[in-house]
Amino acid sequence: MSLRSPLAALRNLCLGTAHSFSTACPRVRHAPGVPQKLHSTYAHPEGLYVLWVASRKPGPAGEALLPGAHRPFCARSLSLACEIIRLCVADLLLTLWSLHPWRSFLLVILELVRGVFPAFRGYSQALLINELQSLISSSNTSWTCITRHVGVELSRLALEALIDAIATENESIVYGSAKFTLEYRQMEKRLKLDLPTLADPEIRDLFRESDLFVRSFGGMSSFGLFSTFDFMRILTSISELLSHALVLSSLTFSRPHLTAFCFSVVTSLLPLILRTARAHGSCLDETMDPQESRAIHKQEKMRYLAQSESYRQELIFFGLGPWILQGWAKARRAVLGLERRQTECDASLRCLFSVDLSSFALFMQNVPLMLLYRSPSASLGLFTLYQTSVQAIIFTTANLIQSVRMAYQGIFLMGAFCAAMEIEPVLQPKGRDVPFESSGKGMRLDIKNLTYTYPGCETPVLRHVSLTVEAGETVAIVGFNGSGKSTLAKILLRIYDFDSGQILVNGVDIRHYSPEDYHSRCTAVFQDFAKYNSTAQQNIGVGYIDEMRCTQTLEMAMRLAGARETVCSLPLGLKTKLDIVGQDGGAFDGDQLVQGGGPAYGCHGLSGGEWQRIAISRAFMRASRPEVELLVFDEPTSSLDAHAQKRIFDSIEKIACSGSSERKKSVLFITHRLSTARRADKIAMMENGTICEFGTHQELLSRDGKYAALYRASI
Repeated sequence: MSLRSPLAALRNLCLGTAHSFSTACPRVRHAPGVPQKLHSTYAHPEGLYVLWVASRKPGPAGEALLPGAHRPFCARSLSLACEIIRLCVADLLLTLWSLHPWRSFLLVILELVRGVFPAFRGYSQALLINELQSLISSSNTSWTCITRHVGVELSRLALEALIDAIATENESIVYGSAKFTLEYRQMEKRLKLDLPTLADPEIRDLFRESDLFVRSFGGMSSFGLFSTFDFMRILTSISELLSHALVLSSLTFSRPHLTAFCFSVVTSLLPLILRTARAHGSCLDETMDPQESRAIHKQEKMRYLAQSESYRQELIFFGLGPWILQGWAKARRAVLGLERRQTECDASLRCLFSVDLSSFALFMQNVPLMLLYRSPSASLGLFTLYQTSVQAIIFTTANLIQSVRMAYQGIFLMGAFCAAMEIEPVLQPKGRDVPFESSGKGMRLDIKNLTYTYPGCETPVLRHVSLTVEAGETVAIVGFNGSGKSTLAKILLRIYDFDSGQILVNGVDIRHYSPEDYHSRCTAVFQDFAKYNSTAQQNIGVGYIDEMRCTQTLEMAMRLAGARETVCSLPLGLKTKLDIVGQDGGAFDGDQLVQGGGPAYGCHGLSGGEWQRIAISRAFMRASRPEVELLVFDEPTSSLDAHAQKRIFDSIEKIACSGSSERKKSVLFITHRLSTARRADKIAMMENGTICEFGTHQELLSRDGKYAALYRASI
């Protein structure tokens, strides 16, 4: 039996492919730093979102799967997967292809070549074994023939190593560019979304699965996910299967050969069947048990409670350690399957089944050698070729099935990414937005019958609120805790949307303004202001990024807020890194926000009042700018003494007047200190989510109502 003709064909194929990629591999320029925009022409983006939502519910009334959970392999899910592919895969592949066209083409070619090499390797090694067998059994074989085969084998090894090196470098560039592009687009989309959009639990789950899709471009081995480029692995497997089939089809199948071939197939399949039986028939695309899903969720929740510094203080104070540990341990045992009761007999049978039968299967793989021994054309090379080709086909087929199963799950993650890229912020104007026209006298606000309910709640936090703030007017909002003061401020600042009613800004519906444009006309101090594990300069400068490095603007903001003395007392002044005690924070690395900080990094702690001065300085960074017409302060002096409080409100009054007696800015501040509220032109008294009284300080006292009673109780 001759093995030379198929070897020559395979050799010519590999050498021809090597020549083609060596001439078609010019150095490709890297993609620019900012990736090109992903195609936004997905057909029916609402349909994509609806398809993704439907895929998470196995049945009509089924409970939604957790983000990242495997979809069941059924007719309904398969239909949804096909529809997702139809809607978004073409644009996504076109975008990824456009990053590196020639390198992507080279990637496909090299994967095909890689698939051919295993069959080429088996054939070459079979020829070499036959020559060595002939040399040992007789003295007729020349050393020249053996040397030629050894040379071919060494050349094959060198060529395979060269192609692997080129393919690895090429893959790293293509994968890296794709991962960067998708990460960039996802982060860009997240930063454009507003709080009402992200408050939707389904939107949050959508972005979790979108994030899994982006992370999958780190490779299958990283997260057990399947990315778009891992389809190349399927291409390699198909190429390998075809090449091995070509090798086997070239052999002469006499009766001994056919019997040996069948034994090789059976003995190679037996270990795979045993592994499948030991796994109790579990497969990658099974739907996760709802109890297991809940256990995983609880496990991660308890782990976060144990590790997060945000909860450390109360964890210690309330003695939550044993409760967290017990909850984590129970959930973790359920995830690991330690709660399942198994009899000792079952365990012994499984052990016997897995060890003895596997050893027997390995022994049976030598039977084809005995069957071929009596054949005139028997050879060790032929036996090796049977074994390697059959085992490679079975192993590659198993990997191909596994890859297809993972690809099936990856389709839904891809659908989540494409649907997430089409999500628009809730607060974005529907249609064309109206440009903001400055009056130069401050912002006029007309609030009419405003109602708002937090997502997931049944009772409205604001009920039929009506209020008018004239241009250049200062209005104080007072009331008991939980009356809706801070919520009203965030709605006026376009952080939250409202359910019903109307807000007119300078006579224009606030929903017609672009949130970005409107925010540039305001400045604010929030009651729950952010603290960053960063320098004092960056903590203040985020109020107006464009002048973060401007010393003059920073000095003015600190002086108006009374923070200059605090900053000057720090070890490095503005360059001192500030620490957050008892909560998670972010730290700036250059101009980027990164995780980190803490005392180990040389950070300096501040008191509550000092942090409040920093936050007020942040608001003052752009308060004096001519385009800013509304100043909102939510409990800005709650941690300050009376002298510091007076200084802050004197600064607010100075900024509002802009160096003249005429008001240039409208001011809205929320306070519990009624002595401070007296400084306002008008006062709004809130109770149970509505404004029950509105007027000047004297007018409200003369009415002897809610405000008068609260004022008398405070003095």
